[in-house]
Amino acid sequence: MSLITYIAFFAYAPTLAILWYFYHKDKYEPEPKRYVVATFLLGATLSVGISYILESVLTIGGIIKPILPATAFYVALVAGIVEEPAKALAIRYPFAAGQIDGIMDGLVYGVAAGLGFAATENFLYGLGWGVGVTIARAFLTPFAHATWSAIVGVGYGLVSEGKAYSTGSFLILAMFLHAIWDYFAFLSAGIPAYNLVLIFLILLNAAILRYFLMLAEMEERSKLWYYLFRRGMR
Repeated sequence: MSLITYIAFFAYAPTLAILWYFYHKDKYEPEPKRYVVATFLLGATLSVGISYILESVLTIGGIIKPILPATAFYVALVAGIVEEPAKALAIRYPFAAGQIDGIMDGLVYGVAAGLGFAATENFLYGLGWGVGVTIARAFLTPFAHATWSAIVGVGYGLVSEGKAYSTGSFLILAMFLHAIWDYFAFLSAGIPAYNLVLIFLILLNAAILRYFLMLAEMEERSKLWYYLFRRGMR
């Protein structure tokens, strides 16, 4: 296989495996595969494209001069502020189509958008820095991006149920966690001790994702009779 094939494999295969896992956690009323795949692809294309353009302008200079010096803090802040809303656009697609009606739906679509973004990002990093970088990132960034987008996706799910008025607070939390992650990732390149903070953040992301999954499964079980009734009416 060619080098690009290896990079593409290690960029996309892990994310698709994780997506497969979360998709099959939606046992009672699985989402239409075409919407899940479309959300993944939107995260992998539209969200990445928007982020690339805006980050190029805000961090390199271009049309808009950076408000703050291009420090690790500023670059991390821009990444969180730009990338999470860009991924939220991908989640907005199934929400606008009426496909999100609960926490599990929001979780699946949020994970799909985040994984699509992570896959393409890892692919592009591999093209620039080699397959080794893509492999290393394959163990970290898919779960991170999936968690941050899942937060927004769950927000959409709660909005659809009338349990939340907007996704604003969920988006802010996702942006904050993203910026904190990138900040310490940048610092760890020069001071390896900061890797301990990254390990903690990895565990925190995993705990958040696990919590949302447990919450979604509890809600799904509470709706079991509703799902059985709908199936009986078909």
